[in-house]
Amino acid sequence: MKIAIVGYGAEGRAAHVYWTGRGDEIVIHDANADLILPSGIAGVMGDGYLSGLDEYDLIVRSPGVRPDLLPACATITSGTREFFQHCLARIIGVTGTKGKGTTCSLIAAILHEAGRIVHLGGNIGRPALDFLSQVTPNDIVVLELSSFQLADLDRSPDVGVCLMIEPEHLDWHGGMDAYITAKSNIASFQRVGDLLVYHSANQRSGVIATQSAGRRLAYPDEAAAHVDDGIVFFGQTPVVSVSEIGLVGPHNLENVCAALSATWEMISGDAQAAARAIRNFTGLPYRLEKTVEIDGVLYVNDSFSSNPLATMAALRSFDRPLVVILGGFDRGIDLSPLIDAVVAASPRCVVTVGQTGPRIGRLLATCGYSAVIPGGDTMADIVAAARAAAQPGDVVLLSPGCASFDMFKNFQDRGDQFLAAISCR
Repeated sequence: MKIAIVGYGAEGRAAHVYWTGRGDEIVIHDANADLILPSGIAGVMGDGYLSGLDEYDLIVRSPGVRPDLLPACATITSGTREFFQHCLARIIGVTGTKGKGTTCSLIAAILHEAGRIVHLGGNIGRPALDFLSQVTPNDIVVLELSSFQLADLDRSPDVGVCLMIEPEHLDWHGGMDAYITAKSNIASFQRVGDLLVYHSANQRSGVIATQSAGRRLAYPDEAAAHVDDGIVFFGQTPVVSVSEIGLVGPHNLENVCAALSATWEMISGDAQAAARAIRNFTGLPYRLEKTVEIDGVLYVNDSFSSNPLATMAALRSFDRPLVVILGGFDRGIDLSPLIDAVVAASPRCVVTVGQTGPRIGRLLATCGYSAVIPGGDTMADIVAAARAAAQPGDVVLLSPGCASFDMFKNFQDRGDQFLAAISCR
């Protein structure tokens, strides 16, 4: 077949290897005119990258490419759809606005501790097609599924997990209704014997759960995983003390409950294995990552928090005074809920950065909060300002609540520069 792969990021490269291995003729289409393709690969690059797509037998859509940009009459698939079609093992799929990566990693850790062979991938970093050939029927696959990957998915996982759903990527989807419709594919194609785990207190998650033909299990809930008197339970079975959990923040307790609810049957209720996995899991890089304590001040790298919802959760995660680094690329989103959360948290100081920094400062001043310091133009300046404001016992929290693209390559670069600036005191 003659195949167009539209978008040459991680999933596009995995798709190229996969379909080339089948002997198909591949052409790469990508909006980046400066992208350098490996020798011998044909490409259509730059502004006209969407031209000529009606000439192919198959189009493989990468997650960042909206389906409506592709020819309506074409045969279109994606790496995720191809994986679902050919995977021999049971699939646990996790979606939600925030917490997907942590929950997926917890699920994989619990299953591994219980002796199962687990493959972890999807939006969390490893494209599913990369390991499709390694999966056997007795394995378990855990996939983080973004709304971009779910948008045109025509199968649902055997176990779907729907975390809290809040507004995000509305410019890409065209509105909240379309965003929820995309997320709903985690459940829409489930069968009677499948399982859908959903957030009991999030209305949007509950609505998505109603799309499943399988069993539905809410968390946190007394019938599933929940926290009671400082203990995480599944039903009536105690699993682990909250004090033993390495993850920070009440939102991460919910992620633990989601992971436990999704895996309980697969591990045959092995509470000891689940407890070991939960105790040993300390989180993912750039997500409320405790880095170092210097002169009594703890530095926490939460650079992954690129929207207000994530930063609002981070602000509730510490019982020590905070110096918070806020701001970044201005996507024009409503910052008022974040401002309210900052005022409620009453940090010692807010260090504002990036394009949204001045707006954050003005909004905080309107609410009567005045402990605001402009951070400067480099991460070294930002960290110096935070360090000067902090006192022993404080937490310096990089949790910007905004995207990174005004000053940094991505959230990883932002977090790495934060770590480097801390070490160069």
